[in-house]
Amino acid sequence: MTPDINLQTFSLPQELSEEVEASLTDWDSNHKVKRLWERDASLWTGHDESKWLGWLNIVHEQQRSIRRLANFAEEVKDAKFSHVLLLGMGGSSLSPEVIRKSFGKIDEFPELHVLDSTDPAQIRTFENKIDLANTLFIVSSKSGTTLEPNIFKQYFFERARQFVGEPGKRCVAITDPGSKLRQAAESDRFRKIFLGVPTIGGRYSALSDFGMVPAAAMGVDVAKFLDRTSEMVRACSADVQVHDNPGVVLGAILGVAHNQHSDKVTITASPGIHDLGAWLEQLLAESTGKNGKGLIPVDRELLASADAYGDDRVFVYLRLESDPDPGQDAAIDALERAGQAVVRISVLDVYNLGQEFFRWEIATAVAGSIIGINPFDQPDVEASKVATRQLTEEYERTGSLPAETPLFEAEGIKLFADQSNSQLLTVRDHSLGGYFKAHLDRLQQGDYFALLAYIEMNEAHERALQSARHAVRDTKHVASCLGFGPRFLHSTGQAYKGGPNTGVFLQITCDDAVDLPVPEQKYTFGIVKAAQARGDFEVLAERGRRALRVHLADVNAGLAQLQTVLSAALKQSS
Repeated sequence: MTPDINLQTFSLPQELSEEVEASLTDWDSNHKVKRLWERDASLWTGHDESKWLGWLNIVHEQQRSIRRLANFAEEVKDAKFSHVLLLGMGGSSLSPEVIRKSFGKIDEFPELHVLDSTDPAQIRTFENKIDLANTLFIVSSKSGTTLEPNIFKQYFFERARQFVGEPGKRCVAITDPGSKLRQAAESDRFRKIFLGVPTIGGRYSALSDFGMVPAAAMGVDVAKFLDRTSEMVRACSADVQVHDNPGVVLGAILGVAHNQHSDKVTITASPGIHDLGAWLEQLLAESTGKNGKGLIPVDRELLASADAYGDDRVFVYLRLESDPDPGQDAAIDALERAGQAVVRISVLDVYNLGQEFFRWEIATAVAGSIIGINPFDQPDVEASKVATRQLTEEYERTGSLPAETPLFEAEGIKLFADQSNSQLLTVRDHSLGGYFKAHLDRLQQGDYFALLAYIEMNEAHERALQSARHAVRDTKHVASCLGFGPRFLHSTGQAYKGGPNTGVFLQITCDDAVDLPVPEQKYTFGIVKAAQARGDFEVLAERGRRALRVHLADVNAGLAQLQTVLSAALKQSS
């Protein structure tokens, strides 16, 4: 094992350990690591997988052209921007967010912010954080056709125009060659255009310009970051023995665990690198959650005692060696002693985060092969986009979204469900508590509960929703997930719709106290968010998912009431 990489150890139940050993032997005897590096699509479904493996060589390619990233960093520093605002979604936003939160503000460089929400309150909050006259805007979208980055660009381009004469000089684009965003950036005379690699899908793009350009702009030493990452690339190469290959071993654990019905990958990361879990959510869920199969990532669920868990978990502990959390150490130790499957990864410092990007990309590709799916497509994400587009087009035609009738309404809260879910909800007490109890009673052993919140992502809202998810976990003894919309649509949303039908979903929407117009469009950001939520719910229903939507007239009051009602419903059902 290369001594310069983040070390990985694991403790597995006997049956899982034996099957992982058998899988690794299979990978060794059938030269599958070599075939992976040779881009052999027969490792997966034999379709177009070979076209999506450009990430295998991206670190080497970036190192060869490192001077351009260093020059860009110096240019940003010399321009003395106060802020950088990245406008993206999914693969173009999650890795920059990990780097931003893990490194923090770097002296002499602007502060990086990452916007990936159409919630009007969220957009206004970000606008209030920056100096519009002294901000560098990075518009990031591989295809250049993704709705959210495009309307973010329209909004902030017009806002910046009110402060500077040529807003294009304050804008940078990261996009694939030939995209509509590239054309728009050239037309608007953007300061710079960085081109992605068409053979790298969005969620595998962290080490391409989609991750490294924002990192350079905020002052990260990208050369050092990539040099550290290259150690993991070598450790995962076809020249390394399978049992010593950290990415392949991790992938075998995840893939075999999935096939043994331990598919809830529970991620615990040290506080200093906690946002790595959000990136892992997308990589795992969007890559594996399809055709009724998939790993369900569980991020930010606080660890409990061993009796809170079933046998459907794999716990992964990403421990920042420079600043570990003793409470997390103790909790993981207890879970390991209780016989749970535990993987430990020691992250030496934040400059070693790139090693995790690459390890987990290899692991996800390997797990996808063992599970038997194509880990590089996302069919159900596209379904949600289509549903959203149909709703926004109807709004443009008629000036309103289609009318809808609540299943139940009381005290500023409305409940909605499709016809199938309405019929399957066995409700004796026709009250808010009665409906919540009936919905939560649908949770069975091996299921998971997911809160899908189309509200502003802030500390107060997260505290309330975290409390709710943990209450469900502790009462029902099932895994719990929390996602803020619409960002999870480009992440865990794929597994929720295309993965195993083991989720019970509570979608939360709200009236917007303040809305914002989208320049050059008839619709507003509030309408876009509403269309995304309704499109999301529509596809969940089409896939036969157990889903209930709760709509709040007032977000803060509604969340407080939701906690109270949910708590009472759980007591009745326990």
